[in-house]
Amino acid sequence: MNQDYLNQLLTGVKNGTVDIHDALEQLKDFTVKDLGYATIDTHRELRTGYPEVIYGQGKTPEQVAGIIQFMLTRDNNILATRATAEMYEKVREVCPDALFNPVARTITVKKKDIPVPPTYIAVITAGTSDLPVAEEAAVTAEIFGNRVERVVDVGVAGIHRLYNKLDIIRKARVCVVVAGMEGALPSIVGGLVDKPVIAVPTSVGYGANFGGLSALLGMLTSCASGTSVVNIDNGFGAGFLASMINKL
Repeated sequence: MNQDYLNQLLTGVKNGTVDIHDALEQLKDFTVKDLGYATIDTHRELRTGYPEVIYGQGKTPEQVAGIIQFMLTRDNNILATRATAEMYEKVREVCPDALFNPVARTITVKKKDIPVPPTYIAVITAGTSDLPVAEEAAVTAEIFGNRVERVVDVGVAGIHRLYNKLDIIRKARVCVVVAGMEGALPSIVGGLVDKPVIAVPTSVGYGANFGGLSALLGMLTSCASGTSVVNIDNGFGAGFLASMINKL
């Protein structure tokens, strides 16, 4: 339920092309839809500009498929994160057009084309092992109507690799920098660009990494101005925020 949808519906009622009873039926679930195991926020896009996203982890394949089945009745692109192949197989029973990204662990359904800004988002990974989190960020930004440029495996252990990609990075509207281990890469990128940097710590690393805590603390204590940090492994949060910045 977004502003364009409401404008079309109300204009149809005004012009007599939409029956009032039909309009009321369409507005029946205007704010929420209670499925018993989930209460879908159908009003969210009208408030925030973005529809509700499904967090798959902890849900059954049947629950994810049921949520998507209802969301298909709305004119929104659909994103489910932390999804599994089993969830995808169940979703395909109600939506054959759904796509599964096994690296990002996302299920997406594109129902409409969203105007893409001329600017783009750079998603940069320190190592190949950080790709699942980075891809979650990239897929999130893309399904909400953004161009994404991926820069992979340019961490501080071989920093010359980063400099070879500076032209792409510096032309981005916003940079998402994903790193595990000690989490140093966002600080370096933040000192080289004049754009916002969203740092994403990952749980990639040996024991003293503490499941991403060392990377998180390193990013939080960064001396590079213009760098902000999301939660450990939160590629979705980074991609969502990057989309908002890119569309300002």
